[in-house]
Amino acid sequence: MKKLGLHWQILIGMVLGILFGFFAAEMNWNQFVIDWIKPFGTVFINLLKMIAVPLIIVSLITGIAELKDISKISKMGGKTIGFYLMTTVVAVTIGLTLANIIQPGTFIDEASRDQLMAQYASDAGGKILEAESQKEQGPLQPLVDIVPDNFFKSLTDNGKMLQVIFFTILVGIGLILIPEEKARPVTQFFSGLNEVILKIIDIIMLIAPIGVFALLAAILVEIPSFSVLQALLVYALTVLAGLAVLIFVIYSLMVSIITKHSYFDFLKAIAPAQLVAFSTSSSAATLPVTMERVTEHLGVDEEVASFVLPLGATINMDGTSLYQAVAAIFIAQAFGMQLDLATQIMIVLTATLASIGSAAVPSAGMVMLVIVLGQAGIPEAGLALIFAIDRPLDMCRTVVNVTSDAMVSTLIAKSEGQLLVPDVKEWDDNYPKK
Repeated sequence: MKKLGLHWQILIGMVLGILFGFFAAEMNWNQFVIDWIKPFGTVFINLLKMIAVPLIIVSLITGIAELKDISKISKMGGKTIGFYLMTTVVAVTIGLTLANIIQPGTFIDEASRDQLMAQYASDAGGKILEAESQKEQGPLQPLVDIVPDNFFKSLTDNGKMLQVIFFTILVGIGLILIPEEKARPVTQFFSGLNEVILKIIDIIMLIAPIGVFALLAAILVEIPSFSVLQALLVYALTVLAGLAVLIFVIYSLMVSIITKHSYFDFLKAIAPAQLVAFSTSSSAATLPVTMERVTEHLGVDEEVASFVLPLGATINMDGTSLYQAVAAIFIAQAFGMQLDLATQIMIVLTATLASIGSAAVPSAGMVMLVIVLGQAGIPEAGLALIFAIDRPLDMCRTVVNVTSDAMVSTLIAKSEGQLLVPDVKEWDDNYPKK
């Protein structure tokens, strides 16, 4: 019997996790799920996070060293950042357009608004304080943050991936500039280590169905009651509609027109990465899976994937930027505010820059949303209105972020002539068969 595909295994785990979570919530087994089920999901996320930084280092060094030309790095980097900025602006524009057409803020009554403001005031306050500390920094602080003062300290924090990428790119450039015979032992070491890490990812993915089951069961017993969420239903549907337009219209057109490949095959290839992104709400945690699916199942050459994907996991947040645009309009409408065209254009610019600064971890977009709200003159305390439904929407927008990363890496590979025939590898390919 043909082995069940990984994406189907993960999907079955997700469905069973949702069903079990609903049942556990109804039976009031919340604490049992948190104590005995959720830890398996946490272990799965930790395994992915554990391998993410080593993967970035070895794959980037290997990829850049193989380029053998610094001009290729600048050319690829320019294309990558250009694509990421373009898709982010498109995402924000779609979010603003849908929010202005649907006007989700007009569907929330005053009683529901006051209830949400009171219930989530403290949670919103914490995010506002985080954002205030960021706003107090100088305009060039993001540039300063890219350069680590201690590389080994950066290795211990997944939120400092840009610092790891910066140092790793320097190492790769250094390998290009020294004589090839001296660089060869280093590149061979990292090339071998890269193969080891990719094999470890294959092993980790064996427990992916169990991990996503545990994560979704825990989320279901921890989310607020439906009576609270139904007040935000129109807002949630507006965000989901925007995310669907990105995945099924914008990305579909870009993949089909530029690569001439089937978009259905593209989605089938990256489905496990999308499902893991949905379960973990973290682009950083999903990066090892995204890398494996893009290289082995889409045929993107490693030297392209190793450069484009880590950068994307850090600065490319299409789903987050769309959500910030919809949330800003929703909160303004809930308070009876009308935003003029100039203010909404500034939201496009601010949300684009804020999404680039968002950490690739759950709910980081909430902190950056405070900055967007403040720039537009919208009450920052209104953040409390969307707190109740943030986690489910965070799961969905992370799927879009990861899909965009995979799409851009495919487009860059096509433009560089590095879109190859997929070479799928199993976790036990080289293990002796009995």
